[in-house]
Amino acid sequence: MKSLKNLRRATLCAALTLPAVLMAQTTLKMSDVQPAGYPNVVALENLGKKFETATNGKYKWQMFPGGVLGSEKEMIEQAQIGALQIAGISLGPMGPVVPDVNVFNLPFLFRDEAHMRAVIDGPIGREILDKITASSARLVGLGWMDSGSRSMYTKNPIKSPEDLKGQKIRVMGNPMFIEMMNAMGGNGISMGHGDTFSALQTGVVDGAENNPPTFFASNQYTAGPKFYSQTTHLIIPELFVMSKITWDKMSKDEQALMMKLSREAQMEQRALWDKSVGDYTAKLKAYGIQFVTLDKKPFYDATAPMRAKYGVQFADLIKRIEAVK
Repeated sequence: MKSLKNLRRATLCAALTLPAVLMAQTTLKMSDVQPAGYPNVVALENLGKKFETATNGKYKWQMFPGGVLGSEKEMIEQAQIGALQIAGISLGPMGPVVPDVNVFNLPFLFRDEAHMRAVIDGPIGREILDKITASSARLVGLGWMDSGSRSMYTKNPIKSPEDLKGQKIRVMGNPMFIEMMNAMGGNGISMGHGDTFSALQTGVVDGAENNPPTFFASNQYTAGPKFYSQTTHLIIPELFVMSKITWDKMSKDEQALMMKLSREAQMEQRALWDKSVGDYTAKLKAYGIQFVTLDKKPFYDATAPMRAKYGVQFADLIKRIEAVK
């Protein structure tokens, strides 16, 4: 009889304890518009796995790639209300939310990709992330992702601003990029990443601009473009942010761990990125996409008034960026 009472007591204790165990495990969501296997997605997935292991399974992470949770603008909005915990996003849609990031959105700001990496890896990169965190955006800047340089892909080769006349070119959702494309001779059309394929296919736009890995991974290379004209007008890093609501619920140790693993993810993504650029460029060429080299100076000169207009508020910061070796 006594043993039966002990069994019931043990069963009751287990029943009371089980919900507490279940409640102790928190499932968090991360998202990116890029598809599964893309360098950014893989780096974030590995960050989540490391965080899960280091916290003994207290946190479980779920990755939603391929824009299944919406556009980058929608992902930002979801993170702001705590419905999404980590979002990998480009700086285009972040500009209207946190204007300070617009300094990186200026065309021809960086000398080359090595210069851009030196900036985001150093004090300036950290300062921009901290400004995001300190802003009213309800986001925490975790780290940077390399997205290489952006050039234009169209049905006809682009070798000068005159070749862009009358061409509707898709750009990211930021007024600066519309103005940039217009300055270079085209007609900038703001459009979400997920809508670009059909817009190219149906002729809503005549072309778009992005890096080779995204051009290939999004299948946009099959939607009509024949030429990839290497203007490299933008060398813009991407970033990943966390919901401030989620961040504030974490302990100081968990926050420090997240920052440490975010830095590791930043470096891991870069190695994955470098490999992917070579792989995707080879695949694009094998498909028949022609890579066009050109004189970039006319495009640089055409966007000079824009740099003067938008760069005035970042004058000191731009000098610091130019000074980075």
